Amino acid sequence: MPATTDPFARLRTLKLTPLDGLFAGDEERVETLSVEVAGIRFDWSKTHLDAALLGEFAAIAEAQGLAARREALFSGEVVNVTEGRAATHVAERGQGDPDHVAAAAASHQRMRSLIDAIEGGAFGDVSGILHIGIGGSALGPELLLDSLGRGTGEVGVSILSNIDGLAVDDSTDPLDPETTLVCAVSKTFTTAETLMNLEAALKWMREAGVEDPYGRVIAITANPAAAIEFGIDETRILPFDEGVGGRYSLWSSVGFSAALALGWETFEELLEGAAAMDRHFRLTPLERNAPVLAAFADLAYTQVAGAETRAVFAYDERLRLLPSYLQQLEMESNGKSVNAAGEPLAGPSAAITWGGTGTDAQHAVFQLLHQGTHLVPVEFVAVIERGDDQDPAHHRALLRNCFAQGAALMAGEAAADPARAFAGNRPSSTILLDRLDARTLGALLAFYEHRVFAAAVLLGINPFDQFGVELGKKMARALDNPEAAGEFDASTRALIERAGL
Repeated sequence: MPATTDPFARLRTLKLTPLDGLFAGDEERVETLSVEVAGIRFDWSKTHLDAALLGEFAAIAEAQGLAARREALFSGEVVNVTEGRAATHVAERGQGDPDHVAAAAASHQRMRSLIDAIEGGAFGDVSGILHIGIGGSALGPELLLDSLGRGTGEVGVSILSNIDGLAVDDSTDPLDPETTLVCAVSKTFTTAETLMNLEAALKWMREAGVEDPYGRVIAITANPAAAIEFGIDETRILPFDEGVGGRYSLWSSVGFSAALALGWETFEELLEGAAAMDRHFRLTPLERNAPVLAAFADLAYTQVAGAETRAVFAYDERLRLLPSYLQQLEMESNGKSVNAAGEPLAGPSAAITWGGTGTDAQHAVFQLLHQGTHLVPVEFVAVIERGDDQDPAHHRALLRNCFAQGAALMAGEAAADPARAFAGNRPSSTILLDRLDARTLGALLAFYEHRVFAAAVLLGINPFDQFGVELGKKMARALDNPEAAGEFDASTRALIERAGL
């Protein structure tokens, strides 16, 4: 099958102007390439975006119908074409199509009513929550809890995603089985890992003498019938719309554990912050639109410079899980090799997302970023207002390191000894939050969602399906049949035999 028309063909003929030259030739560069939204400053001035690149991207955005596709997303049209459905995560924030917004509001009301019932003693004493899910059913809630829940709340939450038995032990050890609620989160309620871990949790409670383990399970799913078939009473099922993809789902009832532990007011503030970013993305012209500019920068490096990875470093311990969250959001959404019509892409799609926490990462991977042979665009995420009770010198040092790393990547340093020389001209962007609270975190995560969507439209792909996760799971299920082992390659057969499967 021939490749589709390459929307970036002309863009690939351009050369990236060195960063020092871009700054020298434009006194307004910092303001031109910086945007402030919802208490967050986004700065792309240390990237290679310039007037020529921005002009080319604007033309591509028009040709690919970015403005129309953006409106289709908010209007509740079918944008997930391979699965024939809308993508309704923005409705969870009260934005877009009125019917989807009303359905989301009803789901949130059911969610809040259950929280009120729990807090009112309907489940007896509740000292902890075991949140069981995988992928977006775990990564989003875990990020919320780690970012916003330090030192707050009376209900502890353990997240269980991995089917490794050690993960089951680690997540249940801190909890009392008699006063624990189990929240089982699966969009289809057929996810093998989640159901296996749910069975393990029920066994854990039975062995502790809990009379009705099923009565302490809350199911969160877009397929209530499957949860009922599993044995969960419908009064303890929190549904959400099937148009809410897993990696876009923390705004829905998937965020129940976080809402219970952090408080409903915090959850509402999270939604409000995301809604502020939704409005910015929907209504702001492309040249001043934060998610769109971010997508332009990302694609400049993959399409023009051939960068294969993108690194994200959170200079705040509360955001240490952000790189892991973004790995799924970005690579599961835009890690495709065909466009929405099923035609092969003419060039690369998403970069590989990776990262870590500053300043730890400076002593681990920054050697490669400064002096290695790979071009790696770096994104720094930092917070002005500190979140600790230590000497303020700690936070000042943290921010100084963050800002200095970006400056050093760009400037480099000459030296007579090549081993001590830094080439410079290495790109970075900075996302600086005034403070980290529910509103700013909501805006930040919505920014990343819309950035992924904008990049997908420019690439011509569908960011809302994820068929790539299915083949390995299908083959793992096949191993339940001993006769199926003979259908695998020789290497896999040898591993199966060695492990005694």
